[in-house]
Amino acid sequence: TRTSNMAAPIKKELVALINCSGSHKTLSERFRKVLDDILKLQKENDKTSCLHNFIDALVNENVSLVISRQLLMEFSNHLKNLPDSMAKEVSHYTLEKVQPRVISFEEQVSQIRQHMAEIYERELKWREAASMLVGIPLETGQKQYPVDYKLETYLKIARLYLEDDDPVQAEAFINRASLLQAESTDEHLQIHYKVCYARVLDYRRKFIEAAQRYNEISFKTVVDEEKRLTALKHALICTILASAGQQRSRMLATLFKDERCQQLPAYSILEKMYLDRIIKGDQLREFSELLAPHQKATTAGGSSILDRAVIEHNLLSASKLYNNISFEELGALLEVPPAMAEKVASQMITEGRMNGSIDQIDSIVHFETRDPLPTWDKNIQSLCFQVNDIISKITQAEPEWTANTLDSQMCL
Repeated sequence: TRTSNMAAPIKKELVALINCSGSHKTLSERFRKVLDDILKLQKENDKTSCLHNFIDALVNENVSLVISRQLLMEFSNHLKNLPDSMAKEVSHYTLEKVQPRVISFEEQVSQIRQHMAEIYERELKWREAASMLVGIPLETGQKQYPVDYKLETYLKIARLYLEDDDPVQAEAFINRASLLQAESTDEHLQIHYKVCYARVLDYRRKFIEAAQRYNEISFKTVVDEEKRLTALKHALICTILASAGQQRSRMLATLFKDERCQQLPAYSILEKMYLDRIIKGDQLREFSELLAPHQKATTAGGSSILDRAVIEHNLLSASKLYNNISFEELGALLEVPPAMAEKVASQMITEGRMNGSIDQIDSIVHFETRDPLPTWDKNIQSLCFQVNDIISKITQAEPEWTANTLDSQMCL
């Protein structure tokens, strides 16, 4: 065919170029002309075959390294203009052929691997994309890469492993990024690092640490408002899923006082938890729909992460309502078997997350009495917040009436 006839002289010219002597400029121009001719071929098989021959010629030891590096970089720039399937095939061939002399072509190989990772990401092949980037010798090669390039690549690898549900590998690369992020002045990369780190903590079920990071991101003005609200929502979800204790109580208070949380769908659960109210199972349906797949996992005890968190919360709430309670009654209150209620109470007391003791002979949990003043203060504070909320809503609905009422009170 006409196209095949066009491919034959290209291959012949490449053979000639391998054995040709001349100035670098002349040889570079001839190689560049051949590359342009290959890219103009219409038939895919011809184009792929000729690109293979082009790579073979470039990595031939008879061709000067100066020419090979320059032309291989230009070739890698053209990859984005090829169909993904062809670019993948040719890139794999190139990486294989370059491997014996990879130290001589570090920059070119890095660029090819970055493009390959983008293709795999478009195909939702997260692990393959991550593997491509892992192959770039960021620390071990001869080339000195800029800090921002290394940081961005490590963050991209961590994100890809998270998409592939592999938080262990993601954490390994986030840790590498941690060593670099202090050296970077790029604010967007810093935000990207914080988001990625929060997601890793979230996946690793370190919910309270993840909530703190998400909450921090929600105040960054460089992030647009919608993404800030999303970060706040993640902070709220992680706080609710966290193990009951002082750290979680502080985070609940922080979020409850943040007026932006009132527009989030999980606010009703946040309010109940902050006010130490018992939460029943049927009140969790709407909230459970907000959870990501990894947050719906089952714990070692057989219950879901959410169920476990709510049982612990309800147990803490019960400790503020009762001086003591039998295992049977506690199980009924927590909506779990008495043996499980005893086990959770025992664990929380042992870990110092709840004050009390267990009488196994009489099957009773004794809660230590506390100074009532802090609880009283908290209830007064909660009442003030609710009154303030009502006044805000009245002001929105009837601003004129509110202004007149306040003015009349000032006059008195």
